[in-house]
Amino acid sequence: MSDPRYPIGKFSYAGPLTAEQKQECLANIEQAPARLRAALRGLSDAQLDTPYRDGGWTLRQVAHHVPTAT
Repeated sequence: MSDPRYPIGKFSYAGPLTAEQKQECLANIEQAPARLRAALRGLSDAQLDTPYRDGGWTLRQVAHHVPTAT
């Protein structure tokens, strides 16, 4: 990774989604809150306060800014 601002790479548009791809994306969005809660469950304060990269947000900050209501 050469640029830490883009840990998974820059966005690229591959064209419109198929109906199947759209349903998969919607299912991922629907499952995201529960997956985030499960991933954070049981972490210590020290872990929650660790940034994911130099100058980046902590897990606690990310969790606070992501809506998790279902």
